[in-house]
Amino acid sequence: MKHLLTGLISVLLTGSVIAQFSADSIYSNFVLYQRRVDFDKNMRTRTIAGSFAQPLDSTTEENYKEACWAISQFIFRSPEIEKGFAKMFAGYAGLSGPVQRAFIEAVYASYPDEYVKEIQDLLVKETNAKLFAMEAVYLWRNKKERAGSILSLLKARFPGYEKDLLLNELYYYLNNHDQDISGTTTSLNDLFSYRKKSGQKTIYSFQRWNRDMPGMAIVQLADGSFVRDADGKLRVFQQLARSASDLPYFITNGSTPQGIFSIQGTEVSHNLFIGPTPNIQLVMPNEADSAFWHGAFDPSKDTIGNYLALLPPSWRNYRPITESFIAGSIGRTEIIAHGTTIDPDYFKDKPYYPLAPTLGCLCAKETWNIFNGKFEQSEQFKLVNTFLSTPGNKGYLFVINLTNKPSPLTREELETLVAAFEKGQ
Repeated sequence: MKHLLTGLISVLLTGSVIAQFSADSIYSNFVLYQRRVDFDKNMRTRTIAGSFAQPLDSTTEENYKEACWAISQFIFRSPEIEKGFAKMFAGYAGLSGPVQRAFIEAVYASYPDEYVKEIQDLLVKETNAKLFAMEAVYLWRNKKERAGSILSLLKARFPGYEKDLLLNELYYYLNNHDQDISGTTTSLNDLFSYRKKSGQKTIYSFQRWNRDMPGMAIVQLADGSFVRDADGKLRVFQQLARSASDLPYFITNGSTPQGIFSIQGTEVSHNLFIGPTPNIQLVMPNEADSAFWHGAFDPSKDTIGNYLALLPPSWRNYRPITESFIAGSIGRTEIIAHGTTIDPDYFKDKPYYPLAPTLGCLCAKETWNIFNGKFEQSEQFKLVNTFLSTPGNKGYLFVINLTNKPSPLTREELETLVAAFEKGQ
């Protein structure tokens, strides 16, 4: 289980594929009925229940960590999990850092309201910056702790926090997130026009601030036109930007940051959860050095200056669009755009069903035939082939939140936005 979960977004980074892909070549035995039944049974009985039935000590804590990763990814809840969590809270001080992190992430993902008192007790003694941030956003999300009291504790526990990129972003997030949500996105016409002048292909992944709501991707070709079907309909591809934990963008395994990602080509992953449908390789600035810029880095500007130069002037003061820059600077890596072989029934009570959350990637909707191992529907397959329908397999991808409306993004919304741009040309 460990190698599946921790490798969920680990893919090959070599080579390039320019030709479009054939659906006939895409097959996964991981989606077959009996494989799914066996996997589920093993995960529930051995990985989770079996691990939590053991005493918690230095010889078993890795098993507890593996259980926590499974709980986070599949958002499980059960009496066995609650008993295991009770042991982990009681023995928290003696756990290694990686086990503590997996535990807090599992609590954040699966029990968003139930452990406020326990997390408060951890926060006031926490000395690890990342764990402090995770505990802080758990309490802030519940509004059980005002931002002011958390920020006061942050300053007291971490003097000079401004020099720590993660803690500095936590400070910004607690102070500004509600205001950012209530604001409006800068002119998309400006952005579409600016990207047209760049002569580069661009994918836009439009999302809600509330990442429980699925978003949609569209493709703008190098000539500035948006890809439409033969009947004139805009090609849209449903895509989820929610991680399983839904931690904020600046924390490892958090939901996908807004901002600019560099498309480095396409690959086929050997990871069972991602599956065999070609994925789009993405890197953030500060993750891949020169590769991010596609040879257009201006040495007369610093890195953030080059990043902002990818945006029209009207966007350069829109702070949310720098989330990917910040996340990459903090150390987040391996955020790509992929499909999934995860059984959607794990999330059938969630508003994003039948899409599946990830560890922070963009995940397109895929459904599979559990008897022949072929996909029945793949938004990922369509997105990749649409991007490759014209020469070149590189460009940029922009993740942009559109309003905090409590419903999935619709084709009609994107049709309206693109039509306004096309009319104004």
